[in-house]
Amino acid sequence: MKPYYWESQHGNFGDDLNLWLWDFLLPGFRAVHPDVLLVGVGTVLNRALLPEAGRKLVIGSGFGYGALPDMRDEGLWDIRCVRGPLTAQKVGVPEALGIIDPAVLVADMPEFSNLPKRHGCSFVPHWESAVAGLWPTVCTTAGLTYIDPRGEAKAVIRAIAQSERIVAESMHGAILADAFRVPWVAVSTSDSINSFKWRDWAATVGVEHRPRRVPISSRAEAIVKGARFWGVDYEGRSAVRPAPGQAGDVAVAEAARPASGASLRLAAKQVLAAPSTLALWQASRAEPQLSADTRLAARKAQLYNVLEDVRRDYL
Repeated sequence: MKPYYWESQHGNFGDDLNLWLWDFLLPGFRAVHPDVLLVGVGTVLNRALLPEAGRKLVIGSGFGYGALPDMRDEGLWDIRCVRGPLTAQKVGVPEALGIIDPAVLVADMPEFSNLPKRHGCSFVPHWESAVAGLWPTVCTTAGLTYIDPRGEAKAVIRAIAQSERIVAESMHGAILADAFRVPWVAVSTSDSINSFKWRDWAATVGVEHRPRRVPISSRAEAIVKGARFWGVDYEGRSAVRPAPGQAGDVAVAEAARPASGASLRLAAKQVLAAPSTLALWQASRAEPQLSADTRLAARKAQLYNVLEDVRRDYL
């Protein structure tokens, strides 16, 4: 059995954690049933992503983009649970199978337990925002810690767990914050953010997806998203490429004063990003959300029951 995950060319911790989470949850699963694809964390129930041939074991995956694959053949599709009730409705399985996103169980891994707090309020953008936006600079000015979702997954998760509060455009930024009992505020920079998948997860833990709007931070980001920036519409999408200094393994950039020798060009970009900076600063001080301890614990218990059944049937 091997795990499937959507592999971004830039990296995205919410997908990349599939590479090691299932070794913790289902130790030994890689050595059995080589014909079975484990479809786990991610919005991957999409006809364009999953191979048509072969058996699939679905544990907590979600729908949100494109068209669903044909999942009617129970000989090929073993659906044990999905991310939430909206996905369950789309797939056509009982709502009770819409348990929760399996990423919440990362918080139960020993290597992430009892981590000391190192950051005040941190911002986790969507990976697309991280590619083209000016968010490290915006965070510096607004006094937040910047967490790059394209960084090495465990480093990103540690940074989330070690924050006092999270502002999240990344859904898994909010999911992991909630799992580690870190209060969080949802934000959105454009209409390209998928509210369906947010509401799907939020329903499982009894919270609402009510994102605060934060303006796009740069012209390059507007081009990537086909959005508006300072009154100009950028309808076409350019190739998504990492901005200088934002790619690689660096996951966290602490807030600090800008370098005294900042170029005029950077200064101009900071001025243009002033609405983003103000809105992000306001979001960092907004009333945060956090699911109830009992609700989260109950959903995790249901998911552990599913995993126990999978162990019995496959291992």
